[in-house]
Formats: sequence, structure tokens, C-alpha cells
Amino acid sequence: MFRNCSMEDISDGKLYDINDMARLGCNDCQGCFKCCTDMGNSIMLDPLDVFRIRFNSGESIESLLQNKLELNIVDGVILPNIRMSGADVRCPYLNEEGRCSIHEYRPGICRLFPLGRYYENGDYRYFLQKDQCRKANRTKVKISKWLDIPDYPEYREFVLKWHYLLLDLSEKMKTLQDSDVRQLELMLINMFYIKVGAADEREFMTEFNEKTVMMRKLLEEL
Repeated sequence: MFRNCSMEDISDGKLYDINDMARLGCNDCQGCFKCCTDMGNSIMLDPLDVFRIRFNSGESIESLLQNKLELNIVDGVILPNIRMSGADVRCPYLNEEGRCSIHEYRPGICRLFPLGRYYENGDYRYFLQKDQCRKANRTKVKISKWLDIPDYPEYREFVLKWHYLLLDLSEKMKTLQDSDVRQLELMLINMFYIKVGAADEREFMTEFNEKTVMMRKLLEEL
């Protein structure tokens, strides 16, 4: 979730905004799906990712956690991630042709790759991770086109709220007893991933914002 390293070690050294161009074009990944295999627990899912998968697939969170998702501790916080499986340890949403079967509603981290986010002063910019995408001779693509995210300003606000909530939650947990930490972890999973009653994405965003306020109030009281 949070990497303690220099930008020079992991990127081309540049920071990009949404309307900048970066060498991302990979000819639609034809003949390649390396970034969808053997990724461990690194494909972490935020609440919007899980809501979109549930909404579009019709699967319950309980069903997803049985075969396609799993929970792992990341920086002291329990979060869901895509479960790699099979002989070639691949994403369960990769079809027989090596193409993403949920591409239309793929998780944010998949939309981002091979970009990363660099958070600073309550905001973020993008960086291009080096030595991640195996495609050679990538072409320049506008980042907004690469991400293909409708209503980007709202999505950006969501990403920032979630990131800084997790950051503050992780710091708060360092000061608490184990029993209180477990209680907070369960509350986070229940509030943001399991007990989600929204019927569409608009309702989800409203619900998410309300729950974020509730969680921040709780952290202030602890």
C-alpha cells in the first residue's frame, strides 16, 4: 500500500498529471498477460472496486471471498485483494484467451498499471513504474485516456479520501491495544466492503462519504 523507496528507484523520475502523455501504449496487450499472473496479494481492492465487481457480476461478497478474493494484512490493515490461483497462478478473471473478462469494470489498480500514484500534500500525481510492463516500444498515450474513468473528478476525490483514511487508520492502530485493533479492522471491512446497501454507483458514493465521516469521527474519539 505504501512504499518506502525513492522515485528514482521505481520510476522514470517524472510526475504526471491526468492530461499529460506517458509511454503506456502496449497495442492492447496483444499476446501478453504477464501482469495478470503471479502477482501475489498485490492487486488490492478499494471499496469501489469491490462494489463494481459485485454489482456487475451479481456475486455476493461471501461468494467472492470463497474463490476470487482473499483478505490480507497490508500496513497493519486488513484489506481484500484478487486471489491468484491455478497452475500458472493467474487472476481468476483472466479468460482462456488471456484477456480480462471484467475489463469494463476492472479494478482501479489494473486501470492504473504500469502507472503508480505519488501522494503529497493531500493530493497525488502519477508516475510511470519502470521494468513493470514487459511490452517493448510503448507509445505515448494521454493518461486520462489510459485510465478511462468516467466522472474523473469524483473518482479522484474518492481515491484521496480512501488513501488518507487508511493512512490515518494505520497510524492510529499503532497506538492501540490488540483487541481494539481487531475491532477497528472488522469495522472497516464490514462498513466499506460487506454492509454496502447501495443500488448503484451514485448511491455508493453517497454511502461511502457518509461512512468516511463516521470512521474519521471514531478515530478522533479513540
